[in-house]
Amino acid sequence: MPRGPGPGETPFMSRKSKQSVIVIGGGISGLATAWWLHKASVDVVVLERDRVPGGTMRTVRENGWLIETGPNSALETTPLFQTLFDDLGLRDEVLYANESSNNRYILREGELHALPMSPGAFFRSRLWSIGGKLRLLKEPFVRRAEREETVAEFVERRLGREFLDYAINPFVAGVYAGNPEELSVRAAFPKLYRLEEKYGGLIRGQIKGRKERRERAEQSKDRARMFSFKQGMQTLPAALHRALAGRVKTSMEVRQISFTDDARVPHFEVRGRNKKTAFKLMADAVVTAIPTGGTAALLSRFGKPLSDSLSRIPYPPVAEVYLGFRSEDIGRKLDGFGFLVPARENRKILGTIWSSALFPGRAPQGFEALTTFVGGSRQPELVEYDDEQLIQLVTQELGQIMGVRDTPCIARVTKWQHAIPQYILGHLDIMEELEYLERRHPGLFISGNFRGGISVGDCVMRSERVARQVLEHLKNPERRITTTEGAGL
Repeated sequence: MPRGPGPGETPFMSRKSKQSVIVIGGGISGLATAWWLHKASVDVVVLERDRVPGGTMRTVRENGWLIETGPNSALETTPLFQTLFDDLGLRDEVLYANESSNNRYILREGELHALPMSPGAFFRSRLWSIGGKLRLLKEPFVRRAEREETVAEFVERRLGREFLDYAINPFVAGVYAGNPEELSVRAAFPKLYRLEEKYGGLIRGQIKGRKERRERAEQSKDRARMFSFKQGMQTLPAALHRALAGRVKTSMEVRQISFTDDARVPHFEVRGRNKKTAFKLMADAVVTAIPTGGTAALLSRFGKPLSDSLSRIPYPPVAEVYLGFRSEDIGRKLDGFGFLVPARENRKILGTIWSSALFPGRAPQGFEALTTFVGGSRQPELVEYDDEQLIQLVTQELGQIMGVRDTPCIARVTKWQHAIPQYILGHLDIMEELEYLERRHPGLFISGNFRGGISVGDCVMRSERVARQVLEHLKNPERRITTTEGAGL
């Protein structure tokens, strides 16, 4: 069982106490950061604006259907997940995806093609033309770029236009709901960028990089196991919430952070409102783990140009459309993770996850659950459709692509108006400004999925790094540890 507060502990301080930390934001980044600090016996409190912590990780159960309105799964890219499962008593709750989940499909000319997972399968695949396949053979001989590139520029230069159109374009839409012509390859896919920088090419780097990942006990995302929980992804933030006991305070709207540098120890003051009641807290360190809009507002006192830059990081809207059908009304076998749609196909969906094919207990016996994504940077205007229009649109698209033959038995639409931060060109310049701000104000740590990766695994790894940096600051308040230190960047 996780350890709760001990006798005499006061998890919510109205005045500064020894080694106290405030974490602003109760999503997975904030909760996990607080957990690592709590394990190190730091007096930590989490301030969450919403009534229920967990951020976008939300699960709904309805008459035998399990509906994820945020992330549908995560990849076990770090051993920190196993640590969390043990810490939180979740090992018996973890579900690993069926082996067929390794099968991914890409739509081309109205037909679903399996994404090849081996060199032999690649050359046999009809997803790319012979010319497109031969173009990849030139990759080891392509020279490095001399300027910051978009993902599209990087991939077309190294791998060719066809690989960009029918592999990377749909992949970027599936991961970021983004556009490869806008994202910075160095910011959005730093490991891909480093393969060229360190090894001179992607193929050579992929081969040599496997050994280095094994030495770091890390898994590449294409080899890591996919997991969820018996009761859905909200299990993880809910378990962290319980383990932190009274240290998570909900309905807490933080409005101001101020820094006081007295002659003894610098400290922070956090002000806000809990419903109609004002509050003021003081701490030795503050971690922000909220989206850029809220972060920008809180940092405006520390530097308006940086605040303005943060507020301009785009977050495209996404509609998540969950539909359930009778198994016999689906015209193909659900033998994989799902499919992605390249922009060249001129469809109105980004892709579909075959939710009931991944984990048991996602749909009643004899039924299938499909989760489809609409909008993103590609077609943000579609998110403005009402729920009935979106359900009709997706049902029609699935009928043409997958042979779905009837109206859904269940339908639920979730709209995220600011879904995923886009790491566009210039993103790393903003991150450098954040590091400079942190160096100027020891004890202030800026976290969130706009910094260092957007996946659940990225958030967990970043939370542990930030917690270590906070602990180092508490031991040596005058020494500033940058957010990239020890990050393997």
